[in-house]
Amino acid sequence: MPDALDCELLVIGGGSTGAGVAWDAALRGLQVILVDRSDLATGTTGRFHGLLHSGARYVVRDPAGARDCARENAVLRRVAAPALEDTGGLFVTTPLDDVEYSNHFLAACPAAEVPVEEIPPAEALRREPRLNPAIRRAFSVRDASVDSWKLVWACAGGARELGARILPYHPVLALLRDGSRVTGARLRDLRGDRELEVRAECVVNAGGAWGGRIAGLAGLHVGVRPGKGVMVAVNHRLAGAVVNRCHLTGDGDIVVPSHSVSIIGTTDTAVEDPDDVEPTAAEVAAMLDAGDALLPGLSRARALRVWGGARPLLPRAEGPGIDHRAISRSHSVIRHSQVDGMAGLVTIVGGKLTTFRLMAEDTVDAVCQELGTDRRCATAETPIPVDGPHGHHRLSHRAEAFEHRLERSDGTDPLVCECEMVPRSELLAAARTHPGSDLDDLRRLLRIGMGPCQGGFCTFRTAAILHEAGLLDATRAVSVLLSFVEERWKGQRSVLWGQQLRQSHLDEWIFQGSLDLEHLPETSAPQSTRAQEPLPNGRDPLGRPLGTATAQDDRIASPPGPEPEP
Repeated sequence: MPDALDCELLVIGGGSTGAGVAWDAALRGLQVILVDRSDLATGTTGRFHGLLHSGARYVVRDPAGARDCARENAVLRRVAAPALEDTGGLFVTTPLDDVEYSNHFLAACPAAEVPVEEIPPAEALRREPRLNPAIRRAFSVRDASVDSWKLVWACAGGARELGARILPYHPVLALLRDGSRVTGARLRDLRGDRELEVRAECVVNAGGAWGGRIAGLAGLHVGVRPGKGVMVAVNHRLAGAVVNRCHLTGDGDIVVPSHSVSIIGTTDTAVEDPDDVEPTAAEVAAMLDAGDALLPGLSRARALRVWGGARPLLPRAEGPGIDHRAISRSHSVIRHSQVDGMAGLVTIVGGKLTTFRLMAEDTVDAVCQELGTDRRCATAETPIPVDGPHGHHRLSHRAEAFEHRLERSDGTDPLVCECEMVPRSELLAAARTHPGSDLDDLRRLLRIGMGPCQGGFCTFRTAAILHEAGLLDATRAVSVLLSFVEERWKGQRSVLWGQQLRQSHLDEWIFQGSLDLEHLPETSAPQSTRAQEPLPNGRDPLGRPLGTATAQDDRIASPPGPEPEP
């Protein structure tokens, strides 16, 4: 018999919605267990562009969704400030955009409760010199960027402090049923190599784009339509604020500053399988080309990485030919006892990370109805215990912390990752606080390997330090090192040109020529760690022969006047 746990509420899915549900329910005094098939925030939540929506993006097509975003934007600024960077945002009308749309946009913002201010194009260009100098109108909004991993871990950590159990790497094998009632789930503990049963009075399906599969385990249908979105990170900030084209949403029309990089997004393509989100070179090329209309020269910036995520969209109607961009970003809470006659199961689908707190509130309200109890939500007033300095995150925080360490250091705490300024002490503290973590887990905690070298210089150091400290044995250290190199490579295959191609070859020389990863004891490196897979026709996404880009190709076009190299 598998081991068994009991709780009042089992939450399936460790993204922003599931972690938000666990935090809300724990604050209301419920006994909670949260499970996920992998680490927290490794699905849609960890694979988006990092935007905290002002709501302005949806005011014309989806005013209800815009209103939810605007209200929750204000709430999160109060309760989760250290996870946010208050970048501000701009919507600009480029020469390719219809000026008439900007009239609709400006009129729709007040109706959706979205704060907006029109500013002169000259003022927008003063704030953001890399903007297209031919913009015709500009609007200032309350966009921001958000560290989704920090936010999710804070919610999960806060729930744990209130007694919840958080179980990553526990995929659901089956839902347990007693007639027409869901009573829990059978899980697989991937790290303990065992099965586990969780018996619960109520189960929340917070699987997002995978929510249809989870409902299917109970014999139910939830018509989630996964929407594939592709994003590209370039190696420095092209703008200090979030910048958007002022038009009906399309591909490559938003650039979000995130830590030390910029992220351009995003595509929207229907897929059957939410795990089938591999970006293509054509998608990358089209998006970078579209971004030039917003920030001229963006396509010549050094692209570090590309990834795809799956939006959990729930169309109001079924059938072919549905326009994914027209589907409302509002959320839906399904009490299956009312809809399908299956008690004990609540599904939450749709929505945005920006509205995760509201989604969690509505979900736990439904759970309380299932349990026959009345408990007030407190998440709009209770600060989420986010690690970090008081107030909003600033890009300079890491540099300031590093300078402070230098002043007090005796030289025994060297940097492991120069790109993200992560010292040895911080790495060891995180590894000890999160036992069993692999290098990818630590990347999400510390941003190790996310800079321009994409782990080329810090990955082997990290594995060696963890082995030296007794936190990984030799076999495990080699295994997680190889796995990390493989994961970093996956995100680079579609952007191998110019400086990033050179970096990839350097990484290969380090890992293969110097460290000989393919022949480490009792290991065999995956072939895709070798940077030798050409794109179609031996050309980059912009049509240039691979390996022939000049240094000028890797510089973003400079704004008027002298400017140092980034």
